[in-house]
Amino acid sequence: MAAPVEAEVDYVVPKHRDPWTVDEVLALPDDNGDRVELLDGALLVSPAPTSRHQRLLGKLYGLRDAVPAGTEMLLGVNVRLGEDRLLIPDLVVVTCPDVDVLYYSGPDVLLAAEIESPSTKVFDRSLKAQLYAEARISYYLRVDPATDPVGAVLFELSDGEFREIARSEAGKLTVDRPFAATVDLT
Repeated sequence: MAAPVEAEVDYVVPKHRDPWTVDEVLALPDDNGDRVELLDGALLVSPAPTSRHQRLLGKLYGLRDAVPAGTEMLLGVNVRLGEDRLLIPDLVVVTCPDVDVLYYSGPDVLLAAEIESPSTKVFDRSLKAQLYAEARISYYLRVDPATDPVGAVLFELSDGEFREIARSEAGKLTVDRPFAATVDLT
């Protein structure tokens, strides 16, 4: 009888009895490629993005020249949403450009963007949208690479909820706020 093959473990979260804090999450090693986010004391760990995800992110980053003065577009930064919430949107536009920080606060973020994956789709469509709205982030862009062509929807915060203001057509998204731009996601 052959011995069972043990799975190779790349990363193990340390044992932790109490709810996690933002400071504890920020102290975790960041060299494994996983995204570690915090929601009300619980860790949310998702695998590193796929190459398709990263190519779409590169296309979105091409919008950086359209962002207005006094803002900056950044990829995959920590965003603190209160005492025990830390998320990592795929892309943000912040209102405090050229500062070096470990995380941005929700009020510093003008726009948060998420590219869905099979493991994050439900989270991105429901809970993340709700958390960004609670943090009063003005715009939320959600990209769905599972549609053909790739789909994208831009939402604007209105009366505490996100309302759709733009939807891609034939893989192209054109927006007039928070800045005027068009991106081809195909």
